[in-house]
Amino acid sequence: MFRKLRKSKINKNEHNKLRNNKTKYTSKIKIILLILIIAIVILLIFFSKKDYKNLKVGNNSIEEIEEYILNISSYEAKIEVTVNSNKNTNKYVLLQNYQKPNRTRQIVLEPRNIEGLEIEYDGQNLILKNTKLNLEKVYGNYEYLIHNSMTLESFISNYTELKKSNKTNIYEKENNVIMEVEEKVNNYICKEILYIDKNTLKPSKLLIQDINGGNLVYILYNEIEIK
Repeated sequence: MFRKLRKSKINKNEHNKLRNNKTKYTSKIKIILLILIIAIVILLIFFSKKDYKNLKVGNNSIEEIEEYILNISSYEAKIEVTVNSNKNTNKYVLLQNYQKPNRTRQIVLEPRNIEGLEIEYDGQNLILKNTKLNLEKVYGNYEYLIHNSMTLESFISNYTELKKSNKTNIYEKENNVIMEVEEKVNNYICKEILYIDKNTLKPSKLLIQDINGGNLVYILYNEIEIK
């Protein structure tokens, strides 16, 4: 009888051990399944979001192109700038480089009399570099070259801010998506218009207009590389 009781006790212990092992195994399976479900959900969320930095050239909507432009974090461009004033018209060829959040660098290629002039801005400090030139004179005669509104990142910043108050507009025209900012910045500038080529997703030109709709500044993007 003692043997029977002992055997019964052993069987009971083995049964409890098997049940505990089964419970642990089931718990592990549940944890693994939970982790897999979470991973799948994260992947679905990740892939459902459009990566605007790597937006592919193709049949993109206006909203996708707008978001792509507004999320530009850096670029290099060769631009042709035409500045109109009451007295005359001046043309410049510049190399522009921008790194987010606020570092801008411009190098003048033309005209010859200010060739090599470098203009750097880090969000606080404006630095002019050219040992051949009288910098005070350059600042006075070429003030539009260092005007913040001449840069693509300035347009992006203005557009992003004014979109909240419905002072922006975006529409398609032929092969371009056109983004507009309407605000009286000062007595001269009241509208900025950016043209984006739908085929390349690159800005092609930027217009800065006065209160009468005339072009104060016309910027042509001959070359631009967005990073």
